[in-house]
Amino acid sequence: MPTYHFIGIKGTGMSALAQILHDSGETVQGSDLEKHIFTEDALRMKNIKILPFDENNIKEGLTIIAGNAFNDDHEEIQKAKELGLEFYRYHEFLGQWAKRYTSIAVTGAHGKTSTTGLLAHTFKQNIPTSYLIGDGTGFGHPESEYFVFEACEYRRHFLAYEPDYAIMTNIDFDHPDYFRSIDDVFDAFQSMAMNVKKGIIAYGDDEYLQRLKTKVPAVYYGFAEGNDFQAKNVQESEEGTTFDVFVRSTYYETFTIPTYGTHSVLNSLSVIALLQYEGFTAQQIKHLSTFPGVKRRFTETEWKNGQILIDDYAHHPREIEATIDSARKKYQDKNVVAVFQPHTFTRTKKFIDEFAESLSHADYVYLCDVFASAREQSGSFTIEDLQEKIEDCNVLLEGNTDILNQHPNSVILFMGAGDIQKYEEEFKQLA
Repeated sequence: MPTYHFIGIKGTGMSALAQILHDSGETVQGSDLEKHIFTEDALRMKNIKILPFDENNIKEGLTIIAGNAFNDDHEEIQKAKELGLEFYRYHEFLGQWAKRYTSIAVTGAHGKTSTTGLLAHTFKQNIPTSYLIGDGTGFGHPESEYFVFEACEYRRHFLAYEPDYAIMTNIDFDHPDYFRSIDDVFDAFQSMAMNVKKGIIAYGDDEYLQRLKTKVPAVYYGFAEGNDFQAKNVQESEEGTTFDVFVRSTYYETFTIPTYGTHSVLNSLSVIALLQYEGFTAQQIKHLSTFPGVKRRFTETEWKNGQILIDDYAHHPREIEATIDSARKKYQDKNVVAVFQPHTFTRTKKFIDEFAESLSHADYVYLCDVFASAREQSGSFTIEDLQEKIEDCNVLLEGNTDILNQHPNSVILFMGAGDIQKYEEEFKQLA
């Protein structure tokens, strides 16, 4: 039996994949930076060994799985290739592993993680299921028939997968450091669609998804007439959101979910469509009402002075809009305060006007300095460039988060894909 060594094991996908292999009886270890990252907590709970990066970690007999954030000049990757070890990139190995199951890939520019989490939750309430969620959560069940996994479009990595089914939540222009245009993004999803073996569940109100050519049946969901699965009569209450589902214009069932916002209804509708297509009953599908959510997606903390603190991964203008929409619908009597940390210089500069527009839906806006990713350490863009586009906007500096205390009885949204959590933690420490 091989030992799998993960180079960059604390990455969200890598951590989840390592957990799946461990749960499936494989021997797993990995290496990463020594800085604490939330994804390592689950690894340590399962006693998966985490080592500091060092070329001496790489020995004969290991099978290597390398995270996509690390280039071929990384010391451990170089050593693995010198020794001629069996070597995979993350997406390559995941594509091979998924072939063991009836696999369901969840992809789209936005909503992948929440939808994957909701689908995995509803499946596992009914039958043994393995799953990989992009928040670092992974679980392998030895009796699984189904494997639910998040499939990212960045650098077309999802073309390594040949899933039985795919849920496609939307197509939007993102990752401008790689994709040239919305048409380039569409081309990637078109290629992905041709890899699917049994069926596609797609958001039918998306003009680009409607243009997809497929070789398998495509089932569309959304709010508009003409969708195979349509949500109607949406109502919010203290319990969450309730809506009726019509299947090809015939009433099917009424569902209640514990979340808020248009995107939450759509995510749920895609899960309902997939499970109904696979023969699950409405009562089995209603387990989605107990979904606890995923990490860093509208994660709430009740705080002092009537404040609600929310940690969210939103880092694209459309995601910011969705997060603010959820906050307004759930907490209608509170002001919404947006604390946003842009992720990568390329994205922020490309979408500067869209970011300004989406953030303007909040009552107050605070900006944190741009978080540089591993693939992009600097840029000519500054946070003041975005600040100038937003009326009554302030820059929030570390050590100055006490300024948020001037917003009692408010929802404070800490949004970003970098290390925005440090601002929330600093604010909490002031109490």
